[in-house]
Amino acid sequence: MKRAEKGSKKIKEVVKRYKKEIAVILALIFTIWMLVTNLRVEVNETRVFYESLPAAFDGFRMVQISDFHNAKFGKGNQGLVQKVKSAAPDIIVITGDFIDSRRTDIAVSLAFAKELTEIAPCYYVTGNHESRLKEEELGKLEQGLLAAGVVVLRDKKVLIEKNGEQMALVGIEDPDFSKDWNEITANVMREKIDALTEEDCFTIVLSHRPEYYEAYKDAKVNLVLAGHAHGGQIRLPFVGGVIAPHQGLFPKYDAGLYREDEFALMVSRGIGNSLCPVRVNNPPEIVVLELHREVAE
Repeated sequence: MKRAEKGSKKIKEVVKRYKKEIAVILALIFTIWMLVTNLRVEVNETRVFYESLPAAFDGFRMVQISDFHNAKFGKGNQGLVQKVKSAAPDIIVITGDFIDSRRTDIAVSLAFAKELTEIAPCYYVTGNHESRLKEEELGKLEQGLLAAGVVVLRDKKVLIEKNGEQMALVGIEDPDFSKDWNEITANVMREKIDALTEEDCFTIVLSHRPEYYEAYKDAKVNLVLAGHAHGGQIRLPFVGGVIAPHQGLFPKYDAGLYREDEFALMVSRGIGNSLCPVRVNNPPEIVVLELHREVAE
């Protein structure tokens, strides 16, 4: 007992004597950890099972790129390109904020898009940052994406066919493109989706905003891919994200998969940053989703 007390006393004396040095070391460790987590892009793979999935799409793989914000991770973003290529996707989807309206560099985003289209077919929807661009810049971005071979889905639908079966891919324009923002409610979002979907067709929706979860679910689509929340920017253990645009503090839909029966929402933490340049305990990510057919017992 006396030895334990003496040991504890010595530790306290060392801490007291070297508290400044210890504080500097801890600050240095935290800074290195922050740099590593902000510069290292994770690839996170999730399998989603559906009874309603057409058999031809069993094992179908999608890479989701969200909130890229014309980021630069090394020369020509080749590190990101290789991560996407290694995932061997059937399609690649870009769910908004491909550029950053505060420091727009369209050339970076278009160069990345060109690399992606050489890996797999690419589909794109707008985010709130695209809505802030001047008309000339937005036109340059869209024309550049089309020239690169990206399918731009602004309130549009395409059918993906495989072995005689189909599934629908629907892209919803970001609500910030509306001049009457206050009138864009969850009901309007649902109406837009309903107008583009059909019953008995497995449907995937690309929409930048995760906060419309209930509208997506009520629209009876199967899967929605979204971003926008940046993982809550700061993530606390056992709590999750701290703050997200249009959701506020401790957002309900900040990152990962949210599932109810035959409906699921995947929220990507995204790759880039905008207003706040630093993430805490929240590495950038590339999402890989693999669809599987679940046979009812």
